[in-house]
Amino acid sequence: MMLLLNTPLVAAVLASVAAQSIKVLLVLATERRWAPERLLETGGMPSSHSASVAALATAVGVTYGWAHPYFAIAAVFGSIVMYDATGIRRAAGQQAELINDLVEELAHLFDEGFQPQALKTLLGHTYPQVVVGLVVGVATGLVVAL
Repeated sequence: MMLLLNTPLVAAVLASVAAQSIKVLLVLATERRWAPERLLETGGMPSSHSASVAALATAVGVTYGWAHPYFAIAAVFGSIVMYDATGIRRAAGQQAELINDLVEELAHLFDEGFQPQALKTLLGHTYPQVVVGLVVGVATGLVVAL
């Protein structure tokens, strides 16, 4: 498996798995319930998107050097992903919440038998969720690459 020798890729995948696992543990600690489905869901604390791109950029920086064009590419890519998580994806989640509320309030107007599916609302991230994801990612990238 040559892919296992690709340090930046391994770091990114491990950071994503770590962030998703933290989500499950946080639900267990705060809500006292086992929620393994959080392993495959987007949104929430910490941001696995931010963790994976931060780990990728960190591992690239350690492996190839901080002045290498590969690091620049990974850093710019990561910045865009993190910006998008707090902007467009978060706004889409907020809009989905409003639409779900409207559908629930207007449910009496729907034809009998028509049951609209609730929209997914946990899409984007708050700034603290992205920052914690960033920290998880940098730490993972350093552990894997050093």
